[in-house]
Amino acid sequence: MDRRQAKTRRAVFRAFTALLEKKTYSSITIQEIIDEADIGRSTFYAHFDTKEDLLQALCTEIFAHVFSEDLQKEKTHDFSVDHGMRGKVTHILYHLKDDRRYIRGILSSESGEVFMRYFKAHLRREFQLVLHGKTQDIPEDYLLNHMVCDFAESVRWWMQHPEYSPEELGGFIMATTPDLDAD
Repeated sequence: MDRRQAKTRRAVFRAFTALLEKKTYSSITIQEIIDEADIGRSTFYAHFDTKEDLLQALCTEIFAHVFSEDLQKEKTHDFSVDHGMRGKVTHILYHLKDDRRYIRGILSSESGEVFMRYFKAHLRREFQLVLHGKTQDIPEDYLLNHMVCDFAESVRWWMQHPEYSPEELGGFIMATTPDLDAD
């Protein structure tokens, strides 16, 4: 993707997330996204076939960074030296907190299922690395499913309870899912 295309894509993402802060996903029209991004209709369709494609691309963009193996110091947090599972969990939560304004909009309508599907797929890959070959009395797939669903639904709950910090929610998750500590 060249710089011009990347710039347009960022403008569309910014417009879409700005609208998600004010409206539900289902009430946002492509025309509103186009107007907010200050682009033409053909430009939008050169990048995305539908609003659902845009949502999927946004989720992919969010999770590509959130679940990156290369953790670096960032504006709101620094987990570049903490590579344990607690650090990874808290890193994920910081990113979700930073994007809370529009993630709440995504989760408040049918778009939440798209977001959760991508989120759970990424969590599954992350937790699989932790669990592989370490479970004894419980089928690994069952425990993996439990951990993924617990984490994802904890995030959904947290979006409605912003009084808890990423460290606090991370502590809740680690306390209720002790297998995450098995680094």
